[in-house]
Amino acid sequence: MAIEENQYSDVFEPEPSRKRCCRLGTQFALFVLLTAALWAGLMTLLLLWHWDTVRNLKQVEDTAAQNVSLVSKDLQKYQSDQMAQKLQAVHLEQNVQALQAEQKQMKSQDSHLVRNLQRMQEDLTQAKSLSLNERRTVSDLLEKLQEEVAKLWVEIRMANGSTCNTCPEGWLNFQQKCYYFGEGTKRWLQARFACSDLEGRLVSIHSQEEQDFLNKHVSKDAWIGLQDLDVEGEFIWMDGSPVSYSNWLQGEPNNAGSDEDCVMMRGSGHWNDAFCRSQLDTWVCERLATCGPPALPTSEAPTPRHTL
Repeated sequence: MAIEENQYSDVFEPEPSRKRCCRLGTQFALFVLLTAALWAGLMTLLLLWHWDTVRNLKQVEDTAAQNVSLVSKDLQKYQSDQMAQKLQAVHLEQNVQALQAEQKQMKSQDSHLVRNLQRMQEDLTQAKSLSLNERRTVSDLLEKLQEEVAKLWVEIRMANGSTCNTCPEGWLNFQQKCYYFGEGTKRWLQARFACSDLEGRLVSIHSQEEQDFLNKHVSKDAWIGLQDLDVEGEFIWMDGSPVSYSNWLQGEPNNAGSDEDCVMMRGSGHWNDAFCRSQLDTWVCERLATCGPPALPTSEAPTPRHTL
């Protein structure tokens, strides 16, 4: 039996080996197939990822190209605008320079016009001054001529026996002249105009007798017709005559303050140069007296004798 078992064991021993080998082959084949399937799936996934990546890159490339095109267009537009702005800035700068040049020219013209206007104003002022001076000179000459004619007429009337001592109401007579002693606060020029309104002028004093007469009627400071307004130190009476008689206060005239051009008569009768805008309460006017009819001869008048 033992021999039979060994025989049978020898006969049936290879079958398990073949089965095992077939099983291993099958497993290996399945492993290969599974590996191949995995690789195929992996390759499929890689291809799909590659295609998707390529598509995305294409889209990104297209988008980038569009963006680059847009940026390029914007850059070209910006460069064009910048060039236009530069040209405009150059044009504006040229306009500004032209305006500045015109402004300088206008300033020069304005300065020239201002100088011409000032020159014209100076010429006009000078012409007015000359005209006023000429009118004043003519008026003074006419007034002096009228006065000389009036004096000559008085002398003629007196030579014919007329009495020339008639004065307007409110005036006092002395030596063929009438005097008005005005009262009221006035400056020298105002006193001069006041005498002119009374058809007279500020008094001119030519003798001690006339001064004594005035002393009797003036008790406080009064304006008289003496001034050196035209030439400092050259005093002239209102009748145009120079000073032939004077009664200056001691130390006068002194032109104190370099602006004393008009003369007042103190209450003492002495003269003092003063500021013309000072205000005095008294002023003295004069005018020629008028003549009446000649006096009739009396029976007791002696007859003139003629000697051989």
